[in-house]
Amino acid sequence: MSEAMHPAAPHYLPFFITAPGETDVLLTGSVIFLILAVMGIGSLYFWLHSLPERISHGASQHQFQLVAVLSLLALFTHINAFWVAALLLALIPVPDFWTPLASMADSLARMATGRSRSAVAEAPSEQAPEVLVNYAPVIVEVARPPEPKETARNGPLDEPAKASSDHQLQGVSAGGTER
Repeated sequence: MSEAMHPAAPHYLPFFITAPGETDVLLTGSVIFLILAVMGIGSLYFWLHSLPERISHGASQHQFQLVAVLSLLALFTHINAFWVAALLLALIPVPDFWTPLASMADSLARMATGRSRSAVAEAPSEQAPEVLVNYAPVIVEVARPPEPKETARNGPLDEPAKASSDHQLQGVSAGGTER
């Protein structure tokens, strides 16, 4: 074949037209650009979907978990309402209801047993049975028997003192005679 140009061919060819057997630079550049663009848009998509989780990171554990679940649901189901709900929940602080309730429970425990709830939890008296209350395990404390009084006072030397104190406790009946 001859290297002579056809008379109908233009004398100037643009750079993207390659000669036979040479590398197509435009195709290679386009493939690299498309791969980088898809990876960049995917990263932006995942970064945007994690926005509610990053906003609620400093909030309470329950709020953070709820926002994370809503974000994952939005990511996997492509239902945008979940993502909007997660974003709103992340932006609105949820009040702490647990601290006042725990304080009330501690006060009631102190009033009922004379001890704090934390002291009971630290030193259980016996193996206490576990009861489920609202699907959460609660340890029920077993009542302790009364502690014995000191035996040194009730020894043989104190018998006359005990008899006289029993006599004083009997008192006098309404008729004026001793019982």
